[in-house]
Amino acid sequence: MDLNGISIVKDEVSSDVDDMNNSPTVIKVIGCGGGGSNAVKRMIEYGLTDVDFIIINTDLQALRVAKASRKIAIGKKVTGGLGSGGNPEKGREAAEEDKELITDILRGANMVFITAGMGGGTGTGSAPVVAQIAKELGALTVAIVTTPFSFEGPIRMKQAKIGVEKLHEQVDALIVIPNEQILKIVDKKTSVKQSFVAVDDILRQSVEGITTVITKPGDVNTDFADVKNAMQGQGNALIGIGVAEGENRAVEAATKAISNPLLEDAHIDGSKNILVNICSSDNISISEVNEIVNIATASAAPDHHVFWGEVTDPTLGDKISVSVIATGFEGEENQNAEEKDEDERVEPSSELNDNVMNSSDFERILHNSSRAGEFVNTKKVNPSSVKTQQSELFSYEKKDSEQTVQKKSSLGNNVVDSSESEMGVYVKPLRKQFVPPTEDVDPNDIYRPAIWSTRGFGKSFNLTDDDK
Repeated sequence: MDLNGISIVKDEVSSDVDDMNNSPTVIKVIGCGGGGSNAVKRMIEYGLTDVDFIIINTDLQALRVAKASRKIAIGKKVTGGLGSGGNPEKGREAAEEDKELITDILRGANMVFITAGMGGGTGTGSAPVVAQIAKELGALTVAIVTTPFSFEGPIRMKQAKIGVEKLHEQVDALIVIPNEQILKIVDKKTSVKQSFVAVDDILRQSVEGITTVITKPGDVNTDFADVKNAMQGQGNALIGIGVAEGENRAVEAATKAISNPLLEDAHIDGSKNILVNICSSDNISISEVNEIVNIATASAAPDHHVFWGEVTDPTLGDKISVSVIATGFEGEENQNAEEKDEDERVEPSSELNDNVMNSSDFERILHNSSRAGEFVNTKKVNPSSVKTQQSELFSYEKKDSEQTVQKKSSLGNNVVDSSESEMGVYVKPLRKQFVPPTEDVDPNDIYRPAIWSTRGFGKSFNLTDDDK
């Protein structure tokens, strides 16, 4: 195959950015691999403006027919122009091979959108490399990618998961659109082509929603600096666009924007940064603006930061278009905290014998005068065989042959369950590990709460007269 049949663009970015668009902000959209190329193609066909389109691929045949102002054939040495064969490692190597070309074509951008279909070879492997380059160039880097249908198999799904994780490490913000979700919103007779068009349209709307905020000035303007503040270094992001008309148009448009069915079960609850852009003719009222912003921020974090803008577009007539971008989710911080707690967890002590009892067991004895003897010097205890009185902290009930514990009073974040172990019943944390105070605690205080005990750092009681 003639590898010289396709030109590799190495043009320098024009110093006169007005030649490219009317906004001083330089925005570039780069499609990686076949899926990313198709998404870019649909954006161009739709007429998306004010952005510079780029495509990179290892498949020369696909690259020849792709639509974009700039195309780069990557990995000629690695793939010979024949594609990556669904191997993400080859996709990564291809991008590394032509890292200089990618750097040249991204240089000068204030914002870079990366789009790819995760799970294959070129897109999955090259997208993280492209993201790293864009970040190193100082561009606000946002990736909008898709994940496979479940019927595409476990290998492709696993490759997509790994690719998304690697991409997440390199970008400022990441929007993931699962292809599987389209099955929930399209008719069963919808063709394969129409299904992928629907997914690509979500990619297009995501890019358009953000670029419109930046490039279209309005009466109340949100600019690139606002978008950068909302998205830089924020990790997972959500974007939604809603359009409606009629008497209740403001409520309907805002509701559609925050409930995009193709974004899986994602929602903006707990978001700390919400950017709302309203596009309408000049007849929008202040009460409608109030309704839109209130709906968009209703479930945000208490200390959220909202950026909002209003753009006039006479072509919309009676319609209102609402774009919502949400980042800075509480869930990400909670997850990181839980992972940190897991790493710092104290391992249970193994220095236990038949004459030592966990304080959780001892606490049960204190609340059961009639059956206490069953616990003494018992190596293994089945909690379902013991009838105890209810303590002041928890109520116990049997469900599906398993012992469960229901919280009856506030114990902070220390939600626990009761599990069977060799030494009896011990309290095991489900979420954040509770660490008892280490100062001013009497080691002989038998009323120390049993909730403090996990087999590693609770207190144990020697029930014999042996002082050894």
